[in-house]
Amino acid sequence: MAAIPREIALTDTEVDELLGACSIMRIASHGPGARINLTPMWFAWEAGAIYVWCRGQKLANMRRDPRVTVLIDVGEHFAELQGVMIDGTATVLEDAAAEEGDPGLTVVRGGMGGKYAGRRASVDSGAVTRTATGRTRRWVRIEPTRMVSWDNTKLDRVRGENA
Repeated sequence: MAAIPREIALTDTEVDELLGACSIMRIASHGPGARINLTPMWFAWEAGAIYVWCRGQKLANMRRDPRVTVLIDVGEHFAELQGVMIDGTATVLEDAAAEEGDPGLTVVRGGMGGKYAGRRASVDSGAVTRTATGRTRRWVRIEPTRMVSWDNTKLDRVRGENA
């Protein structure tokens, strides 16, 4: 597969803006056997990491194999597509002490209510106070190990430079 031309990659600032503005990511984790579990989820981007509230099979998958791939993208037509694909390592914050020890999560909790207010009746504009419960509900931090981005709105400019 051909690499994405560097000329259409998002800048670091554009990546931060896209990840801050987008509401839905898709996360792929390794399910039992060779199966991939692909799920759309709400998320937050903070201090170079993704935070997501998970439960169920996704948690079991990440505990077994912390390697994940995340896709965040916007646009409907080819010429307007923008996105970031992140390969990363997931860390399940297993208890309140792990949550308290993660300074990024404190910021995320304070901002996620505002990001998703009005999209679901149980989310208001205040801080998100969810915390580890049972074995099946946890915050997860995803540290990127590789990022690939693209902005197809830059294609015409790149083609013009190469003409």
